[in-house]
Amino acid sequence: MIKLDIVNQVADKTGVPKQKAEQVVDSLFNAMKEALARGKRIELRGFGVFVVKPRKRGVGRNPRTGQEVPIPAGKTIRFKPGKELTAREVDVEPTTEPKPEPIM
Repeated sequence: MIKLDIVNQVADKTGVPKQKAEQVVDSLFNAMKEALARGKRIELRGFGVFVVKPRKRGVGRNPRTGQEVPIPAGKTIRFKPGKELTAREVDVEPTTEPKPEPIM
């Protein structure tokens, strides 16, 4: 699902024009971005929680040379799904590709 799909669903379910629905979706996402940039926690009951967590600094490796590269400390955004979201059965669409047969 992409942002356009969300805009279309909002427009269909509310009956507002798609242009207005897009403004609403953009406003929502911008408010969430600003809150997370300030380090605020976003809690959406029944959906989940977005939090900003510190990330430790570490050491990585350059895959080409194998040389160690320092990774600076920073912040990352984590999402924890709410009870209602995890309790729902998730429908996974089957892939259209055939499964490879095992080699024996």
